Amino acid sequence: MKTAFLIGAAALALALPAASEPISPKVGALPSPAEAFATEPGSDYYLANYDAYEKYLKTLAAQSDRIKLVDIGKSAEGRTMWVAIVSSPANLAKLDRYRTIAQQLAKADGVSEAQAQALANEGRAVVWIDAGLHATETVTTQSQIHVLYRMLSGQDAETKRILDETIVLFGHDNPDGLQLVADWYMRNKDPKDREFRTIPRLYQKYVGHDNNRDSFMSQMPETTALNRVFFRQWFPQIIFNQHQTGPAGMVVFVPPFRDPFNYNYSPIVMNELQEVGAAMHSRLVSEDKAGSGARSAAPYSTWHNGMVRSVAYFHNSIGLLTEIIGGPTPEKIPLIPDLQLARNDETLPIGPREWHLKDSLEYQWSLDRAVMDYAARNRERLLMNIWRMGKASIDKGSRDSWTITPKRIDAVKDAAKGKTAPGGEVYFRGPPAVDSALYGSVLNDPAMRDPRGYILPPAAQRDLPTTIAFLNALLKNGVDVERATAAFTAGNKRYPAGSYVVRTAQAYRPHVLDMFEPQDHPHDAEYPGGPPKAPYDITGYTLAYQMGVQFDRVLDGFTGSFEKVSAEAIAPPAGRIIGGGNAGWLIGHEANNGFTLTNRLLKAGVPVHWVPGETKVAGRTLAAGALWVPASPGARAVIEQSAALGVDAYAQSRAPAGTTWKLKPVRVGLVDRYGGVMPAGWTRWLLEQYEFPFEVVYPQQLDAGNLKAKYDVLLFADGTVPVTRGGAYPGGYRFDLPKPEAIPADYRGWLGEVTQDRSLPAIRDFAEGGGTVITVGSANTLATWLNPSIQPALVTKKPDGTTAALPHKDFYIPGSLIQASVDPRQPLAYGMTPKVDMFFDESQPFVMSGDVRRVAWFEGASPLRSGWAVGQEKLNGTVAVADADLGRGKLFAMGPEVTQRAQPYATFKLLFNGILYGPAVAATR
Repeated sequence: MKTAFLIGAAALALALPAASEPISPKVGALPSPAEAFATEPGSDYYLANYDAYEKYLKTLAAQSDRIKLVDIGKSAEGRTMWVAIVSSPANLAKLDRYRTIAQQLAKADGVSEAQAQALANEGRAVVWIDAGLHATETVTTQSQIHVLYRMLSGQDAETKRILDETIVLFGHDNPDGLQLVADWYMRNKDPKDREFRTIPRLYQKYVGHDNNRDSFMSQMPETTALNRVFFRQWFPQIIFNQHQTGPAGMVVFVPPFRDPFNYNYSPIVMNELQEVGAAMHSRLVSEDKAGSGARSAAPYSTWHNGMVRSVAYFHNSIGLLTEIIGGPTPEKIPLIPDLQLARNDETLPIGPREWHLKDSLEYQWSLDRAVMDYAARNRERLLMNIWRMGKASIDKGSRDSWTITPKRIDAVKDAAKGKTAPGGEVYFRGPPAVDSALYGSVLNDPAMRDPRGYILPPAAQRDLPTTIAFLNALLKNGVDVERATAAFTAGNKRYPAGSYVVRTAQAYRPHVLDMFEPQDHPHDAEYPGGPPKAPYDITGYTLAYQMGVQFDRVLDGFTGSFEKVSAEAIAPPAGRIIGGGNAGWLIGHEANNGFTLTNRLLKAGVPVHWVPGETKVAGRTLAAGALWVPASPGARAVIEQSAALGVDAYAQSRAPAGTTWKLKPVRVGLVDRYGGVMPAGWTRWLLEQYEFPFEVVYPQQLDAGNLKAKYDVLLFADGTVPVTRGGAYPGGYRFDLPKPEAIPADYRGWLGEVTQDRSLPAIRDFAEGGGTVITVGSANTLATWLNPSIQPALVTKKPDGTTAALPHKDFYIPGSLIQASVDPRQPLAYGMTPKVDMFFDESQPFVMSGDVRRVAWFEGASPLRSGWAVGQEKLNGTVAVADADLGRGKLFAMGPEVTQRAQPYATFKLLFNGILYGPAVAATR
């Protein structure tokens, strides 16, 4: 829509007091920030937007010989993402050479130690320093303007050394977000009325804050652009990702981080991270800039692979995160008594005081400077160490090797029970020793070796286009993927030409293992015997499991005729029309891309049916749910034009016997709320990718009723329905809504919440009149309102008679993969396998009564597949996905987050089937 709140920066500047002196004083001929902007960035009550930032970048690039501006791609809304490469003129003249050196050392393949040393002597340290990933964290975007100016205009010895010894890549991660947030902040003429707490939508088009959880999946265009720079073009030794906000009572969190340590990556990278962190703290303290904290000062860890700074570790790069206070509106640092006592994790406490954005900018300058200075002083060592880490990964992948995980330590302890170590060693202040022979027999058990590689034969894939999407995620992350050009043997098994091979003998071995192998998160308690300590993010995310990829783990070395895939992304083999029948086409339900084809056919007015039972075609059996498309010129045209989807269509001489489910074009209402809910944003992106027609619906529209006239399906993603704090359904995304008069009229219709008294009657009428309601995650509080036969399973009763989720000491699964059983004969599960790995993040499964049907459920005492689970045995017998009738309509309740962050392709079908199946059933009633 046309944004009515934009006001010219020059007009707004009239409302601001004149600054006494510039934040960055004028040096030389380059225009300073104070000269180039209507108000100097960093001033109180002012934010420069991306348009102004971009204009300044181009001005600097036109006038300075220390900068080269590079376009790295387009944002989700089509803005250019610029990287400002800053170095000496001599280095900029040889950028291609230095980039080649960085690549050779990072990939390490075929580079001897002597060659590596020569390259390190010649090369330049490469450092990435970014801004703006999370757009409401405004310090980074405004400070980068000053850092660039000072680096381009500075004449001091340190600046010149940095320019000579390093190549610094200054990137902006989220142009769209900066434009939105800055324009929203500046919309009010009175500076005291400016704020960005109430921006109306997510600050990345689809995923908001989760743009920093997309790194290993690389589905957003901004993530792909960054990964291309990091792992396919420039291979920086340091990736510095800057954030907000700092811990209360402090100014900034600076590494190192708390445990747990992810066992897959090199110990060198963690030791280097601690070196850089120490240099950053030391610089602040030496400049009397108090208030920096580390480790216990904040919950950040290095376990999860999905963030900009953490994906670096799995690629042998130093990933840095800082979290600083500040913003355009002045604030106060509070007095927290316990923080006034100096300690290892906060050596120079800060007292209470007023704080301005320009204060944060000076801290950010010191932090950036410390990182650049470290890189300049340690140039050769950084380059050699990234080679050493890559070479060590290649060596480990070329021989028998073992990764020691928490479960392997438990296995040693179990094997040692009842046994005394030879000599009975007990060491001072340490745990008792065990028999050293257990190191070889348990920790180096031949059966527990790390794989030498993974093989993915195309014919073995149930959903080959999804497997290709998995391989593309690897390729975007710089992983070497190969394709067999001839048949070969590995692990006593014969594989055909065309098989995909991912060997672990490569520099990015840590990332490969992390994508194929289950995460084994340690049990991390607040204290011995205490409740679990919450991880910073999720604990289990094995991508091959989430996407349902079929692969073989090969433990012994193997060779073959392989060619490396050079492209950043590959396409699935084109779909074919197989056979010569003229009655119509049968199409398997296994491929997610079949939903795209279905939606195209329905949009073209072509009839599409689902066949309830198995069908046999061309020597293979299609599982329940195969698509039947009666022959017509329109149908053939759509099928032929959709060959790129990689979905085969089997031409038949007669229609399938028996009844079928006739699908209908659907109208989906995707429920969201003012400000945007991230799971709804991810779902929006998914619906667009698979071409489901939808509209975003807000609570006021629900409350108005008459929903069946507009929609066939209402989809409530995790977080879109308010939950009771401390109630049965954990989670939810809440913040106070603005008053209508405080926001532009265009957005007032987005206000409101889903409520029992106003929304529920309208939603019930919709369902009973033939509509389909789908609830996911915490939104299942609505499912229980609609149908009391669906109740939360893992609860305890409170004194007031209400229920609460089990306490964490009894049951706690913080973002892990749990195996569920599925009935693929049911339409909601068509195309799925009898077992599937589901993402489970403090989710609430169900107990059911009456006529509610279970579609997916948990069984057994140990369903954990990847991650961490306390009390997982309590899941046994509970229901994950339920199918209930509501009058003429349907309610599909999905406890786990079946679409979380658009990663679990193996469970997308539950949502997609529900969207099509519910309306098909209603049409028969």
